[in-house]
Amino acid sequence: MTNSTIDHEAVPSGIEPSASSVLNAASMVPLSIEDVTVAYHRRPVLWNIDYQAPRGKLVAIVGPNGSGKTTLIKSILDLVPRAAGRVLIFGKEYKTQRHRVGYVPQRTSVDWDFPVSALDVVAMGLYRKIGWFKPVTHAHRETAKQALDRVGMVDFASRQISQLSGGQQQRVFLARALVQNADLYFMDEPFAGVDAATERAIVDILRSLRESGKTVIVVHHDLQTVHEYFDEVMLLNMRLIAAGPTSDVFTTENLRKTYGGKLALLDQLSEKMARPRNN
Repeated sequence: MTNSTIDHEAVPSGIEPSASSVLNAASMVPLSIEDVTVAYHRRPVLWNIDYQAPRGKLVAIVGPNGSGKTTLIKSILDLVPRAAGRVLIFGKEYKTQRHRVGYVPQRTSVDWDFPVSALDVVAMGLYRKIGWFKPVTHAHRETAKQALDRVGMVDFASRQISQLSGGQQQRVFLARALVQNADLYFMDEPFAGVDAATERAIVDILRSLRESGKTVIVVHHDLQTVHEYFDEVMLLNMRLIAAGPTSDVFTTENLRKTYGGKLALLDQLSEKMARPRNN
C-alpha cells in the first residue's frame, strides 16, 4: 500500500499498535483500495490499484478513454466483479456500508424515457430509509423537494424526467444523491454535456459537501479545471500512474505518462500550469 492507515512514527519505539487502534484508524478512511484488479473475459482492464481517499476532500479520477475510470467506480460499488484485491468503505466491506455511500452514474447510462417525475427520481434516493414497497410520505416528499431546491430544480419537481434538458437531468440525479446524506459520494462524469450554469451549480454543491466533511470522488474529463475543482487527483490508465494532492501530482510529466504523450492539449495545459495560480 502506498498510504498507511496509521502513523507508525507516532508510536513509541518497541510498542506495536494494538489491533483496536489499527481498526479505529481504518474506520476513519472513507475509501481504501487494496491491490484491485478487474478483468473482462480474462483481459485485465485495471491492474493492482492501491489508493486511500482522504476524508473531506474532492478527488478527481483522470485518464484517457478506456483507461478504467468508470470500471474502477463500478468495482468499488460491487457492480462489476473484481478478479483480485479488496475495497473497504470506512474500514468495512461495501455491502455493510451502502447507507454511507451515494452514487451518481453517467447520464448516458440512464433510461430517461421512464415515466417518472423529477420529484419521484429524487425520492428514490430515500428508499433505503423508507423501505421497499412502502409508501412515500409527505415528509419524504418534502425532503426530496428540499434537495431539488438545493440544486435549483424545485420548480421542475412535477416535470417528467424525459422533458428536462441534459443539464437539468444531471441536477436531478445530483439531488437524488444528496437526499441519501452519504459520507462518501461517487460521481461518474457529472459535468459531461452540461451548460456553464449547471457546471457552476455542481461545483458549488461539491464544495458544500466538502465543507460538511464529505468525501467526493469524481470521474472527470476536463483537464483544464482539475486544479480549480479538486483537492486530490488519481491519474489512471489501467494502472494507477500517480495519486495525491493535485498540486503535487497533476504535473506535465505525470500527464504524459498517463496519456502517452499523445494529447495535443498537454502543451497548452503545461503553459497554463506554469503560470502562478491565485489561491
